Amino acid sequence: MTQRVAVYPGTFDPPTNGHLDIVQRAAKLFDRVVVGIGTNVSKRTLFTTDERIELMRGACTALPNVEVREFGGLTVDFARSAGASFVIRGIRALSDFEFEFEMANMNHRLAPEVEMVYFMTSPEWLFISASRIKELVAFGASVDTFVPQNVAQALLAHRGKDGLRTGATEGKD
Repeated sequence: MTQRVAVYPGTFDPPTNGHLDIVQRAAKLFDRVVVGIGTNVSKRTLFTTDERIELMRGACTALPNVEVREFGGLTVDFARSAGASFVIRGIRALSDFEFEFEMANMNHRLAPEVEMVYFMTSPEWLFISASRIKELVAFGASVDTFVPQNVAQALLAHRGKDGLRTGATEGKD
């Protein structure tokens, strides 16, 4: 029997409880879930790729069928390299749907053997985004209920070290 493998790609800067909720739900449906920490040169990140990988790994320790790794390039190429037939994506709002609809059609043209699977964000995480988390931390608000504990600690450490570097670019540490 063939394993059902899915990838869940994203920037995850930082990982939130909304991201983790989707990983946990996907882990129940698939034999293996590979979380892909994306490197996107057009996005400015707070955490380096290595830091984001470690944060997501720490958040997923209770999920034995989940692995976390870096990826760059096209999502469908990442799916193929991971041996995945499915790409997991989360949808919070109508604006997410429009973007994902376009991306799904392009991905289908590039890799018809890779199926897109969408999870509607759980209501308790609907208003959470990584950008919003960084903004809250920059203003000194607690985000303990919105992110895994290891992520909250890392955000606090960044804030305490040199302020929250919301404009930091990848690899600039």
